[in-house]
Amino acid sequence: MGVITSNLDVFGHGLLVSLEISGSTFVLAGLLGLVLAVFRISPVTPLRLFGRFYVSTVRSVPLLVLLTLFVFGLPEVGLVYSLFWTVVTAMSLYWAAFFCETLRSGARAVPLGQIEAARALGFTFGQVVRLIVLPQALRSIIQPLASLLIAVMLNSSLAAAVGVTQELTGQTQLLDQQYAKPLITFGAAAACYVVLTLAIGRLAALLERRLVVLR
Repeated sequence: MGVITSNLDVFGHGLLVSLEISGSTFVLAGLLGLVLAVFRISPVTPLRLFGRFYVSTVRSVPLLVLLTLFVFGLPEVGLVYSLFWTVVTAMSLYWAAFFCETLRSGARAVPLGQIEAARALGFTFGQVVRLIVLPQALRSIIQPLASLLIAVMLNSSLAAAVGVTQELTGQTQLLDQQYAKPLITFGAAAACYVVLTLAIGRLAALLERRLVVLR
């Protein structure tokens, strides 16, 4: 256990970077996913087709392949910026497709009568989405969104495979190379992921229960 206690700062820094990657990805992917979900339910045919094409295409590409393409491919065409944000950008574009489908499933749960009533009152498409659909859709997808956050957080470990050694898995690999004790180092990293996953699940359950009361 001395390996862990003497390197708590290393684990802490790695965990912080992992949370930064996950949080940034979750926010950006959520915003892009919201736009894509609006496209997919839009009455404008080109927007619907674009949303469908994006989701179908991106979900067919493994995340590690997309990360590799961005990290090693973008410099080839002259687009160079920090490795951290390259990874966040690739992950955001990837997870946006899943956010889109999650939000769209929530939108489909909104009673059609409410949407028709809003249209009869003269609401525009944007007003229907903003005032009627989204508030109810978000309440119905708390747990799916929590599952997405967990997936984003766990898959942030792939950043180590493309050179982001500062995140938790990357730091763990460096410690394993130093101490040659994979059971201890990776066991500690696994424990961190388990704790975070359980915490997200618990918070999602509490939030869902609270929103049910407020309905």
